[in-house]
Amino acid sequence: MTTQAAFLERVKQSLCPPGNGVFTVNTAKERKEQLHQSLYGQTNDIENLWADSLDKLAAGSKAVMLGVASDCGGGILRGANWGPLFVRSTLLKNHPSLSHFDLGDVRVIPHLLHDKYLNDQTIANCRKALYQNEASDLAVSPLTITEDVLHDFYATYPDKGVFGIGGDHSISYALTKPYLQAKKAQGKRAAIIHFDAHTDLLVERLGIDLCFGSWCTHILEDLNDPSHLIQIGIRSSGKPKAHWEGTFGVKQHWAHEVLERGVDAIIEDILSQLHEQQIDELYVSFDIDALDDSFAAATGTPEPDGMTPEQALKILQKLSEQFPITGADMMEIAPFTDSTGKGAESSEKTLKIGAEISAFLIEQMCK
Repeated sequence: MTTQAAFLERVKQSLCPPGNGVFTVNTAKERKEQLHQSLYGQTNDIENLWADSLDKLAAGSKAVMLGVASDCGGGILRGANWGPLFVRSTLLKNHPSLSHFDLGDVRVIPHLLHDKYLNDQTIANCRKALYQNEASDLAVSPLTITEDVLHDFYATYPDKGVFGIGGDHSISYALTKPYLQAKKAQGKRAAIIHFDAHTDLLVERLGIDLCFGSWCTHILEDLNDPSHLIQIGIRSSGKPKAHWEGTFGVKQHWAHEVLERGVDAIIEDILSQLHEQQIDELYVSFDIDALDDSFAAATGTPEPDGMTPEQALKILQKLSEQFPITGADMMEIAPFTDSTGKGAESSEKTLKIGAEISAFLIEQMCK
């Protein structure tokens, strides 16, 4: 069992203050300062203020926020690395009474994804850059850092949950794996409710096994049954629904089914499955492109013919009335990105909707 003191020391090395996950000097400086002013009441000495705030984690909210400002696992349009900074700012602006504890951001070297892809010399070099100690035993890639920190987090604070902000969707691999393993160790049956336009069930993409299009495949072994991965909003796929359900054993509700059958019928099906399979808790992974691109254009892979925010929130509301949401994430919001040509207002619209869904999830986690 990890002691609180040891865990917090690990956090101070592996993480950094909220909003600082993108390694930069001047880019978005004003936005970072606005965030720090809101969180700490000043814009200087932030590293020490953040480190001091960690002592309040044990007594803080059940919902613990973690930013992972990495889009190295993406593969179409980049820019989701700015998600943690912008989503936090929008939450503070639009949902000022929201209760949660902000653990900070993972320290991200933007060229790295997972330590297993690195040779020993690269790891030593990166440890020297991140920790000023090339002999350190700490991870250096964002997915590995996230997974390592959260294994210790759940061992130290078993009654708390993490709300992760990305970043590209590969990050959900590192968020859900320790969550699922912790729940199994506690004897609890957890299901992943996955909102997305894409299945993310590739075995690998261009030779890389962990990325935004494959993360789901590599957490199936940590579920009590593959069907405990329930995907909602799928519509962009080179293969039919029967292929994914038949090959991997997952359960899918495609976007056209939500439209054709109605959201209430989909909710009834999901609730029936969760009760039948005796699920205890839910983790919600929300890729913003699950929504129609008229609502979510500021993302790497916007897709038409998706759900409305109202439909997504209704599903979440009805599920939360019968099952506790104990972990969640918001992924793939890329504030500077818009491939649809819908104009500058698309970023604010995407952020507003993403923050509304995030606020709902955080509120449920606080319960």
